Amino acid sequence: MKNYTITVNGNVYDVTVEENGSTGAASAPKRVASAAPKAAPKAAAPASAGSVKIEAGAAGKVFKLEKSVGDAVKKGDTVLILEIMKMETPVVAPEDGTVASINVAVGDAVESGALLATLN
Repeated sequence: MKNYTITVNGNVYDVTVEENGSTGAASAPKRVASAAPKAAPKAAAPASAGSVKIEAGAAGKVFKLEKSVGDAVKKGDTVLILEIMKMETPVVAPEDGTVASINVAVGDAVESGALLATLN
């Protein structure tokens, strides 16, 4: 058996893999161990992070990025869309500004209160 540490979408997993010898006969796959997430180190905010934080209102998954770094936004403009409980929920700019950082990627799982983006 071999142990590996794997990172998927920012989540770190320790996994154990069993190597089966090649016998020429087909066999059913075996589950050796479940992968349990372990705490990933917190990433520091990018140096270009703005002063206005945009945070997740609820836990969900990043579905789509509507804006990019450098885009001008008005209060109420959609910056990104979260999928929360199978519903697409827009995350909007709290005030006028310019997108300084996007701190997530499509497919990322986020917790309530997680920093999603910043504005200047």
